Amino acid sequence: MMRDRFHWLALGMTLGLAAPLWAQSAPRPDARISFFFTTARRSPEGGPAHNDADFATSFTFRTPDQDAPGLDAGIDMRHTAYTVTGRPQRISLYNLFAGARLGDRGQVRVRAGHLWLPDLGTAGALAGGLAEYRSQPAGAKSRLVTGIFAGAEPLGYEAGYAPGVRKFGGYAALESGFLRRHVIGFANISQAGITQRSLLTVTNYLPAGKSFFAYQALEYDLRGPANGAATGGLSYFLVNARQSAGSKVEVQGTYNRGRSLDVRRLADDVLNGRALTPQAVDGLRYESAGGRVSVKAWPHVEVYAGYARDRNNRDDAPTGRLTVGGYGSNLFGAGLDISASDARIDRPTGPYHSRYVSVGRAMGRSLYVSGDYSTSLAVVRFLRSDGVTIETRPWSRRVSGSISATLTRQLSLTGVVDVTRDADMTDVRMMTGLSYRFR
Repeated sequence: MMRDRFHWLALGMTLGLAAPLWAQSAPRPDARISFFFTTARRSPEGGPAHNDADFATSFTFRTPDQDAPGLDAGIDMRHTAYTVTGRPQRISLYNLFAGARLGDRGQVRVRAGHLWLPDLGTAGALAGGLAEYRSQPAGAKSRLVTGIFAGAEPLGYEAGYAPGVRKFGGYAALESGFLRRHVIGFANISQAGITQRSLLTVTNYLPAGKSFFAYQALEYDLRGPANGAATGGLSYFLVNARQSAGSKVEVQGTYNRGRSLDVRRLADDVLNGRALTPQAVDGLRYESAGGRVSVKAWPHVEVYAGYARDRNNRDDAPTGRLTVGGYGSNLFGAGLDISASDARIDRPTGPYHSRYVSVGRAMGRSLYVSGDYSTSLAVVRFLRSDGVTIETRPWSRRVSGSISATLTRQLSLTGVVDVTRDADMTDVRMMTGLSYRFR
């Protein structure tokens, strides 16, 4: 209860500090509030049906990111309440901060509160303070951005903080030209006197003219997590590159490898003297490499084909994944938007095809309707308050329809009906949403 009161108080203080900015003629802050209601009915074969529902609220608020002195505030939060007995409410605070831009051009920026630092990768969540310096205003030929931060570790899906966890670090970014950005960051995370993680992050945005673009990100543990209980080294490496070959052909290549390790639980085991299992120390290791060629076959129509090799864990055999598909907009001049794909996955037990088809159409200027059909081997279910679970099925079929309506310049409405069936279960979900944008 005290934690909930603290977050609502912090929200009120942030809005109070930023309120004077609403009176300015330009530029105005951007804010949006949305409400979503979802109801679901799960009917197992030969068993009783189960009903549940949830009500979610999201709120975002952001002052303009301008090169001038003034107040700086941001809010990005989600709250979900469930009808299932015993399931706790979920509160996610990505941003909830207040601060200021200082100097003649606002080149010094300070913030305090809940902050999300995207350049820090998995260590980007912070409840504390940040100080940042920008050598030049936005749009300059080149500029250096540096920052330092320190604080606590907020919990991801509830109001509160990881007990005994503290973090500090910094980052430096070099920005030049159109979208070019190179960032290196460092974070040290400690838990009750031991080093939970000491890591280095590197991200690069690399455009080259109008025909080439690459994004690269990596995370490297300088020391073994949980005071050396696990090995250090590469945590993940990701690269996505695109090259245009003329006006109608584009080639894309992706590579991703890394490990998934529950560092917080591992540190808890070390602190409490519990035996460490090989699975907890080694974590889950994955790797994927692939490429895709896209061709603009006709005006408003693009087709593609790609192949990838995936490995879900260190002992798993690599599987091949061949994907072909295409999409088009305003086909035949009838306003139809169609997208379709077929992925053949070579599993150890035999090949499997995962298919997807979507058809949509605008009905006037303010209404859009669409229908989807897909097949898959696994479905994602939001069962726990700390995340999701993936259930593997012999087969599953999903049919859904959606509608999106712009009622006014500020108000929009969304509705979705989704039916998923497999050999053992029928799952029917309905969702309605209402969003209001403050202008």
